[in-house]
Amino acid sequence: MELAALPERFNVATFLLDRHLTEGRADKAAIVCQGRILTYRDVSREVNRLGHALRGLGVEIENRVVLLSPDVPELIYGLLACMKIGAVPVAANTLLPPTDTEYILRDSRAKVVIAHESLAPVVEGVRPGLPHLRHLVAIGRAGPGQVSYRELVEREPDELQAADTCRNDAAVWQYSSGTTGAPKGIIQMHKNIFYHARCHFEALLGIREQDRVFSVAKLFFGYGQGNSLYAPFAVGATTVLMPDRPEPETVAELVTREQPTVFCGVPTAYNALLQLPDFSQKYDFGSVRLCTSAGEALPPAVLERWRASVGLDIIDGIGSTECFHVFISNRPGDIVPGSTGRPIPGFEARIVDEEGNDLPPGEIGNLLIRGPSVAAGYWNKHELSQKTFLGEWVRTGDKFSKDADGLYWFAGRNDDMIKAGGIWVAPIEVEATLCSHPAVLECGVIGAPDRDNLMKPKAYVVLRETHAASAELTRELQDFVKSKIAPFKYPRWIEYVAELPKTATGKLQRFKLRDADAGLR
Repeated sequence: MELAALPERFNVATFLLDRHLTEGRADKAAIVCQGRILTYRDVSREVNRLGHALRGLGVEIENRVVLLSPDVPELIYGLLACMKIGAVPVAANTLLPPTDTEYILRDSRAKVVIAHESLAPVVEGVRPGLPHLRHLVAIGRAGPGQVSYRELVEREPDELQAADTCRNDAAVWQYSSGTTGAPKGIIQMHKNIFYHARCHFEALLGIREQDRVFSVAKLFFGYGQGNSLYAPFAVGATTVLMPDRPEPETVAELVTREQPTVFCGVPTAYNALLQLPDFSQKYDFGSVRLCTSAGEALPPAVLERWRASVGLDIIDGIGSTECFHVFISNRPGDIVPGSTGRPIPGFEARIVDEEGNDLPPGEIGNLLIRGPSVAAGYWNKHELSQKTFLGEWVRTGDKFSKDADGLYWFAGRNDDMIKAGGIWVAPIEVEATLCSHPAVLECGVIGAPDRDNLMKPKAYVVLRETHAASAELTRELQDFVKSKIAPFKYPRWIEYVAELPKTATGKLQRFKLRDADAGLR
């Protein structure tokens, strides 16, 4: 895919917002949220007022502003206003413990925090340890020592000139989930948003101006931010926001009521929706023309059940915050169940061994990615940046294989792989096989030592309500796996659990299963 070169001076807010006013979309719906409809003109006015207000609070170019809020319009205003004045917004995870929130606030050296009234107490609780924080702006009711968001912006001008930023200036920081250590601040540039919109949202997914986009993943996640803001605003479409927790019934009711045309989910969300009683009869997904998934590999069994229930494919892909969003994906009309697909337009992939040598088709190795939206690096983590960002290439930390047709197959994270009998076993393959059994709702597979201290697969299984744990079922599941994939990959032990440990995005946390298993020995 040929990508047009951006000019050296470029502010992505003009691409995402300002141009829609001059191209005839000023009165088109930009945001739908809890019955409110906000046009691109409305959004522009609010963004410009907030930009002026932030400058009035002393926010300068390159300063960080932390945003802590559920998915409400003010969160989008904050992201765009910061970009427009050349500041750097940081949408923080609202589900983090206070210690991680304090870490992000200290690490980013944010001068200003814009927090929803429900989350402002979290900031107040750690405020004494934040030497750089000057102002806490509250969306809603402001407490003592806080600034009211509405009072802050209501008298500001409606027009604002975008800052004269460079295409390689920092546009937004996105912090990693921190499941393997302290959260990492990942620096995204203005050009990253533009190029990824062209490569993925437009060229591959075909998102267009007429679409209404809804994302289960929230705006504070890189995946959700791309879905709910950058994808629709890049083409002048409409984003549908839901401030509530994405419980399956709440999501299904919203889709029925708001009728989005693009539904962005994660495998856990699709699986949970399918478990709702009378799902296909009670809820209306008829408006949806495109379903996407990322965050973890989509089990073929979930895809098949979704096809049977909704009549739509799910475009599964994989990405990382280091590469901004999805970089390998299936394509509409070209889906191979279980496969992650091929690199998206504009991106390249390599599978290499530990020495960096390219591996032949069929062999599992480390995935490297190159593309136009690779991040500038990690904030204040030079050594880690050197290990991850290898010139033009990014070491993703994922294990993959590529088949003779050029399709990529996810094998797990580097530290998730199991070496059983001297042969690598990908947990994702065993999990997908178990999930295709009618008794299994979901599962997680790890390596556990046998009596000779040799590693073998062990499965933690959540059963459907129609089945009960028993020794007979364990043998049935083990035989089922042996009949579907290489027999040596079958789980030597199966432990039945009520739920699996997951991140806020629904990703399985296998390291917690390993920790729990170690505690049993």
